[in-house]
Amino acid sequence: MMLLPLLLVSFYSAVLVNGLQNGLARTPPMGWLSWQRFRCQTDCENYPDTCISEKLYMSMADRLVEDGYKDVGYEYVNIDDCWSNMTRDADGNLNPNAKRFPSGMKALADYVHSKGLKLGIYGDYGTKTCAGYPGSLNYMEKDANRFAEWGIDMFKMDGCNSDAATMKTGYPLMRKYLEATNRSILFSCSWPDYERAQGIWIDYRSVAENCNIWRNFVDIQDSWDSVTDIIDYQAINEVFWGPVVGPGNFSDPDMLIIGDYSLSETQAKSQMALWAMMAAPLLMSNDLRTITPEFRKILLNKEVIAVSQDPLGIMGKRVLKISKVEIWMRQLNGSWAVCFFNRGTGIPLTVNVSLRELKLPVDKQEGFDAVNLYTGEYVGYMAPSAKFNATVDPNGVELWRFGPAELPLGRLRFN
Repeated sequence: MMLLPLLLVSFYSAVLVNGLQNGLARTPPMGWLSWQRFRCQTDCENYPDTCISEKLYMSMADRLVEDGYKDVGYEYVNIDDCWSNMTRDADGNLNPNAKRFPSGMKALADYVHSKGLKLGIYGDYGTKTCAGYPGSLNYMEKDANRFAEWGIDMFKMDGCNSDAATMKTGYPLMRKYLEATNRSILFSCSWPDYERAQGIWIDYRSVAENCNIWRNFVDIQDSWDSVTDIIDYQAINEVFWGPVVGPGNFSDPDMLIIGDYSLSETQAKSQMALWAMMAAPLLMSNDLRTITPEFRKILLNKEVIAVSQDPLGIMGKRVLKISKVEIWMRQLNGSWAVCFFNRGTGIPLTVNVSLRELKLPVDKQEGFDAVNLYTGEYVGYMAPSAKFNATVDPNGVELWRFGPAELPLGRLRFN
């Protein structure tokens, strides 16, 4: 049975070039999404600042620009469930709730675009969305055209209230309708997650051919346990979709909850680092108006973001476990990212591992150097035979970028 993952890797490596090539998501998308922090709050009388409304999304667009997020790559402002009326109009069209979106969706898109940002919207493959609003079943072409008319830049299609057995044909059909609008709309699919839940075999080749990003697992919750459950699922199962991840096609482990209620600063650094290692979309779900400086600093870390946005788009892997410390490695363009992740909760742990154990290409390089992407600590020339020490706080990470290095002048080589 161990042959199955190897066969899948070989098979999917051969078809990677056939992934969706619509010019979008050449690196993992970055932006902001409302669901985890604001859910389906529609009571704007009692919660005027946190209800699902044009005011909320305009505020977040302002914060992305004014607080430096846009400058480091965050560009999408994504609406999730509960934005529409409860029924379609007489012509079968979707419309935003007039009380909460009085200016209309086109005006909101124009506002977001005026900031140099992009607007995403949510829908559902089934008869109704997960919160009970109108779904796109039997209306997919109409909805695709509606979104294009409004100036939408990303469409997330969920899968509630639907037959998962039909998704292998339904999601590709929506992709065709989106393309037919002649507007560049990034397509985010929940298709694999619903097939997983129903025990249906997932054809990741087809997923990558039709979706720019896709969900494989359950929604993230505002808890550290939820973050680690998702990390474990990705680590164990990436063999099935990792080989089809690349420019234009990325696996989405769900939102960043950095700056919300549950994660400590140490845990927030871990989520940011692991999402970068997994070449995951960086879609924040938090309140950018009230986020505290330490969490904002994590989200704006240019060195970590550079790992996320590496142009090769190769997904990192968990390559080694030593006691409670996991080691992840991701090949980058001209360098390698290595993340030491302490799953323990008690004390800092130190590991001492060879560069070969880190899966660095020690047989092809004269040596290596390394920089810690959170602290800036630098380690100079290391021979291929060297060992590397990392001390990692509980629930924390040490994230390093290793680069090729030549033997310094004046040092003798002994074989």
